[in-house]
Amino acid sequence: MKEIEFKEVDQVGGDTLDVISNANKFNRWTYDTIRPFCKGKILEIGSGVGNISQFFLEDGAPILLSDIRKGYCSELKHKFQAYPNLEGVELIDLVDPAFDEKFKNLLGTFDTLFSLNVVEHIYDDNLAIHNAKKLLKKGGRLIILVPSYQFLFNGLDKELDHYRRYNKKTLSALFDKNDLKIINKQYFNFMGIFAWFISGKLQRNETIPEGQMGLYNALVPIFKIIDHIVFRAAGLSTIVVGEKK
Repeated sequence: MKEIEFKEVDQVGGDTLDVISNANKFNRWTYDTIRPFCKGKILEIGSGVGNISQFFLEDGAPILLSDIRKGYCSELKHKFQAYPNLEGVELIDLVDPAFDEKFKNLLGTFDTLFSLNVVEHIYDDNLAIHNAKKLLKKGGRLIILVPSYQFLFNGLDKELDHYRRYNKKTLSALFDKNDLKIINKQYFNFMGIFAWFISGKLQRNETIPEGQMGLYNALVPIFKIIDHIVFRAAGLSTIVVGEKK
C-alpha cells in the first residue's frame, strides 16, 4: 500500500499552519460552518496546532484532539491543558495497519468526528473513511473538509503532500461506499478559488505567503457574504457530513 511517510518534522505543513493560525477571522468562519453539525462527544482527526480546536474548547464542547505527529500532539497538550473539557490528545493514524487493535478503546465512542484538510494527504482515502466510521456511535456524524477541484492542483498542493483534490461528487462517493447517510454537502470559500489559483498557478508559490493570508483574513466578512450570494455552488473547499446508520 502506497502511503506518505510522515516525518516528525513537517516544515512546509508547519509553516502553513502557523500562517493560518494568525487568520482568526478565517478560522472562525471555518468553525462556524461546521459547528452546527457537531453534537455530543467530539473527536478531531488531524488537529495540527489547534487552529480550529481552540474554538471548540472555548465553546465548552467535550473534545478529544489527535494528530499523526508526536510534535503536534505535544504542542496541543501544552497549549490546551487548562481547558477542563479537553478529553485528551491522542496519536491517531486513520490508515494504521493495526487500527482496530491500537484504537479499540476508541471504537464506537464518539458522537461527532471531524477532519479538516486531512484526507487529501492519505493515499487510501477510502480506508481512512472506513476507519473513521468505526470510531462513531450509531447515529454519529462524520464531517470531512477537503480541498476542491483537481484542476486547481499546483505547487502548493505538491509541497503540502496532497494526493488529490475533490468535489462534492467524489467526496460523497466515499461516504456512499462506506454506507454513511449523507445529511449535508456543500462548497466553502468561493473567493479562495481565485486566491489559490493566483498564488499557486500564476505566482508559483510553494507556501502560502503570510501577507496574502493576512489580506485574505481581513476580507473574510465580505467573502462570507459572497458565499451566500453564490449559494455555495462552488468553493475552494468541499464539505460532506454523513451519519453512521
